[in-house]
Amino acid sequence: MLGETEDGSRSPAISNLYLALGVMTVQQTFATMGRSTVPLIAAAIVADLDVDPALVGVYLAIGSVAAFLTTMGCGGFILRYGALRMTQVGMLALGVGLAVVVSGWLILFAVGAFIGGLGQALSTPSSSHLLGRLSPKHLAPLVFSIKQTGVPVGLMLAGVVAPVLATEAGWRMALLVVAGICALTVIALQPLRGRFDTDRNPNQPLSPADIRANVAGVLRNPALRALCLAMFSFVGLQTLFTGFFVLYLVRGLGYDLERAGFVFAIAVAVAVPARIGWGWLASRFVKPATLLAFLGIGMAVAAALTASIDPAWPTWVAAVIATLLSVSAVSWHGVLLAEVARLSPPGRIGATTGAVLAFGDAGALLLPLLFSAALTLTGGYSTGFLIGGGLALIVGGLGLRQRVRASIPS
Repeated sequence: MLGETEDGSRSPAISNLYLALGVMTVQQTFATMGRSTVPLIAAAIVADLDVDPALVGVYLAIGSVAAFLTTMGCGGFILRYGALRMTQVGMLALGVGLAVVVSGWLILFAVGAFIGGLGQALSTPSSSHLLGRLSPKHLAPLVFSIKQTGVPVGLMLAGVVAPVLATEAGWRMALLVVAGICALTVIALQPLRGRFDTDRNPNQPLSPADIRANVAGVLRNPALRALCLAMFSFVGLQTLFTGFFVLYLVRGLGYDLERAGFVFAIAVAVAVPARIGWGWLASRFVKPATLLAFLGIGMAVAAALTASIDPAWPTWVAAVIATLLSVSAVSWHGVLLAEVARLSPPGRIGATTGAVLAFGDAGALLLPLLFSAALTLTGGYSTGFLIGGGLALIVGGLGLRQRVRASIPS
């Protein structure tokens, strides 16, 4: 068995991998829960404060700007302070960002979105740096996919817990509870810092020039450049699903908040085995780039179906369609991140992952703004989902074209 010594016990290396995988999956769960709570109870906040639902897109966009800044510049901080320490910093910032908006002032929603975005964006580069250092290369897609199951689990928890708390105790209490969970995560991680931050370099420089060089190095690599484009469109579409789907069901289709949250939770629950399944396929049978291309096409089909949901349809039909979108648009991360780790220069997995993720943050910034603009212009939600699906279709088509050209002998 992998990692066992002659006496049948686990080697220290595999024990560290298992522990790191478990810890990073848990923190990914709570980071995702924290980032998605406001959008998932947006219907209650909009009704209480009597504001335009399109402002949800502005909230998401502000968080994405902050996340973009974090992912662009976090590589040096991870190398200097360690992946676990930066994970703690991120969870603390996320909790503060949620607590700030409890006042209900719109300006503090903007402040909270920015602080929370700065923090939540640290989760993936930090965990990628740690797991990339500990994982055997041939198992990396599976390991990264297991860790990324924290995203759908976090969405599922938020989809069930946050609407119930908002309905029973008010949206402010819902935010405070999730902020408290983020703070407790920071405390729980502290005993593990000495074990996992052994590669930190206190003399690592923190320079804007290093950021520019890192981004330039990513863009010079054709394979990494293609992953940047995929990251942009896939994260953008995922943000539309997590940020607007519950609002779409409530304001556009007439669902109550708890029913809409239940449909959302069912959909993202399926993404847990889907992520592991895609990682297993990419580790053994299908090249990751080919799988990502097919997933892009699947996302486009699912987004078109989402845009076509009719209020008269049974709830289970909406749940099935949402599940198709979740299985594709919320389940690809482990495969893509493992590819980034594989293509990264030695010792630069966190920095390279951050640079690629910055393109995802750009997608998470621009697509919600386009969605909000379409919502304001048309009064409906369908156009926004079609825009996100169209971009995923382009990425999937380009990816398949590249696979076909590569398979033809010259």
